[in-house]
Amino acid sequence: MNQPIASSPPVRREPLADNAAHILLVDDDERIRGLLSSVLNAQGFRVTPAADVLAARAAMRSLSFDLVLLDVMMPGITGLEFARELKAQWKIPICMLTARSETEDKIQGLESGVDDYVTKPFEPRELILRIKNLLRRGNLAAGPADEVRMGDLTFNLARGELRRGEEAVKITERERDLLRQFASRAGMPIARHELATDDATGSERSIDVQINRLRRKIESNPTNPVYLQTARGKGYVLFTD
Repeated sequence: MNQPIASSPPVRREPLADNAAHILLVDDDERIRGLLSSVLNAQGFRVTPAADVLAARAAMRSLSFDLVLLDVMMPGITGLEFARELKAQWKIPICMLTARSETEDKIQGLESGVDDYVTKPFEPRELILRIKNLLRRGNLAAGPADEVRMGDLTFNLARGELRRGEEAVKITERERDLLRQFASRAGMPIARHELATDDATGSERSIDVQINRLRRKIESNPTNPVYLQTARGKGYVLFTD
């Protein structure tokens, strides 16, 4: 079967309920966005489609969502990269849509924080059941994460506190500012020049020095970082658990 969706349920004619679950649908294929929007509307879901990650981010700045349907392969920022970013910042279920069926690809999706994984082609009824199951698990209200975890470390964005278990880890004001920037956009590379704009010196070289100092506090092996990594040609990126 070459079609990504096997069949479609009847189109819903009555208006959606005020409390209908709101789904953010992110897929670069216009035809799939249209078909899935019709399928989900017919089942009583409110849908906001987005053609790429930039459009999805814009939608999330002004709207609240209960679940994200996310395609893996998209131009620019991939679905896997966006899934890491979402899970670091928002408490929201993610269902990945992909044409890939290899086990390794599914593992990568789950490691990115995806809650469920549907391989194209799929039956609409299967997708609807998976969505309902995810919504029933809770996490219905999307909201920014208060803390991020990095191994045995936690960083509280509001208080600017870095802790290892119950013990506070001493950090400078500049390190606190950097951690806030990275934690608020975890999984997303931040350019060195963007980080330098908040630095007193405005020097990208100074940023490199500060990153190395910060790594000594959050990495077990600063020369081979797991969490605060260099994104080649893009800057730096923080990955969280």
